Amino acid sequence: MINIHRLGATVRLEDGSLASVTAAELAAHRATFTAGLEQRAVLPFAVTSRGRHPTVALAPNHDPVAAAAAPFSIDRVFEERLTAYLKETEAWAPADRPPPAERHFIRKKRRAALFEARSKPT
Repeated sequence: MINIHRLGATVRLEDGSLASVTAAELAAHRATFTAGLEQRAVLPFAVTSRGRHPTVALAPNHDPVAAAAAPFSIDRVFEERLTAYLKETEAWAPADRPPPAERHFIRKKRRAALFEARSKPT
């Protein structure tokens, strides 16, 4: 397993080639795929070669209970500290200006426009 994203997942097969997992397959077995990624476990796949790239699904005889998800723990103290910090930093942003993230993207857009203007022939 290489990564999991919104539209599915990407896996490396035993021969070294890449294959994709469809979003529907990932939604049906998300816990198994997530546990496999975290534990770097080898999952049994059924490979289908329709179209340009192969896609995979969990093998039909795979027992999802055997590949149980890793235990999920939450550090309450850390979560509370992080929440307090984020609330504190909200006060740092000036009220009369856009939020810092928007200001950052505005600067990026202006800089990109400068580079585009340089590349245009005059």
